[in-house]
Amino acid sequence: MRILVVTPARAGARTGNRVTAQRWAGLLRGLGHRVTVATAYRGQRCDLLVALHARRSLASIVAFRRRHASGPLVVALTGTDLYADLRRSTATGRALDLATRLVVLQPTALRALPPGARAKARVIVQSAAGPWRRIRAGASTFDVCVLGHLRAVKDPFRAAAAARLLPRSSRIRVLHAGAALEPGTAARARAEQRRNPRYRWLGNRPHAEAMSLLARCRLLCLTSKLEGGANVVSEAAAAGVPVLSSRIDGSVGLLGARHPGYFAVGDTRALAGLLLRAERDPRFYARLGRSVRRLARLVRPERERGAWASLLRELVRRRSGTRSPRSPRTRSVRPAASRGALPSASLSK
Repeated sequence: MRILVVTPARAGARTGNRVTAQRWAGLLRGLGHRVTVATAYRGQRCDLLVALHARRSLASIVAFRRRHASGPLVVALTGTDLYADLRRSTATGRALDLATRLVVLQPTALRALPPGARAKARVIVQSAAGPWRRIRAGASTFDVCVLGHLRAVKDPFRAAAAARLLPRSSRIRVLHAGAALEPGTAARARAEQRRNPRYRWLGNRPHAEAMSLLARCRLLCLTSKLEGGANVVSEAAAAGVPVLSSRIDGSVGLLGARHPGYFAVGDTRALAGLLLRAERDPRFYARLGRSVRRLARLVRPERERGAWASLLRELVRRRSGTRSPRSPRTRSVRPAASRGALPSASLSK
């Protein structure tokens, strides 16, 4: 099958959408398909279009549907699509209507969809391959990493602000890798680094370096205001690194409602309290570790490959007029819920 993956992120960009598009392309090639990644659909020959980001890829979605009235079209929904644009953008709703299938990255995302769109949605949790071995952390510091570009939606300086509230005796150090993508953020990061001895901004780093940083830190801290299902959480689980996260649907859908490491979006004091507790309370740190180990079973690459293979078979059957006897969404969600990891989307939404 010839598959075109469309993402509005330009070639060479290290933003999440481009990284996801390139990773999916590799996965689909591994399933035996011919895959091209582009920023837009402009009439390229393809048997399937996978459009990443409903609103920003709408022009490509519309162009493909005009040329292929019944052709298979998969729209992958981002956090912005689900938790911002659906409420205020008619473009996002139109993209959902034109799609043959929708892909979401964790089951709580189904709650955000209009009821009429849920039947065409499939949950495909992003996978991650862990390091061969966890790098031993140093004893002199308790390193916490933030892996995310400097954008307002990521609330990128929240961990730094929380670190400033810690007592002098704390060994916590925040190591932040990510590009300054919005005006003024680089200057703010440098200023924060000058006045806050617990914070280091490492700038943009290749993925391999970012994963090496993650593997040698004691915690990952995710402070985002919204996420569709951050792949960095999957990467932390695969590496065995405990996670502290803002309580957002994108994280709750992956880590589960009972994960002990949540804080309210923007709550600096709550985050500071969790950081200090993780450093000083071995039982709490062990609970965080058990939580990500449960997720680790669900982010294995073979699970994601199987989910995509199932979706592609469904699209082929649909095109040939053969109905699937059982919904792939049900298959992908219920087994996880029965193990107590991912909550059941069909029940909770």
